[in-house]
Amino acid sequence: MSYKPPTFKALALTATIALLVSAGFVVSRPIDVVVDGVHMESDVPPVTTGPESVFVPLRSIAEALGARTVVEPKSNVVVVVRGSDALKLRAGDVHATLDGMPMTLERAPFSVRGRIMVGLRTISRAFGVRVSYDPVAGRVDVMTPGVGEAPPTASLTSETQ
Repeated sequence: MSYKPPTFKALALTATIALLVSAGFVVSRPIDVVVDGVHMESDVPPVTTGPESVFVPLRSIAEALGARTVVEPKSNVVVVVRGSDALKLRAGDVHATLDGMPMTLERAPFSVRGRIMVGLRTISRAFGVRVSYDPVAGRVDVMTPGVGEAPPTASLTSETQ
């Protein structure tokens, strides 16, 4: 038996397959969630249902924002309290309440491995935070106004003079 070097066709096919597999790994990487500059850990990663529709695990994001989450066992209603704000919602239902006032969600929350997933816009509306999703970088940013932001330049110059 003698050694035969691979043909150009075999090398090109191998390179193409390797490129496709590596591209698949890049696309399938989990989305990073950063809350007020701190990477958020969760046992369930965010779920995307379109280019601008991202769902995050409610309890993890709420805790990262300093909120408490309680599930009412009889009704399966999830209550999230942050400061004076209280959000009540249920998986599969677009009707929720925020501080006792009715609120209609764009999409109903759903459960993934026992975790309630809610849309980023729901988090933004309920807790007054800014949210953004960069699908290219695979990153969700949640920022509380005033946290991690530099003071305005005008106040810096007046304080230093």
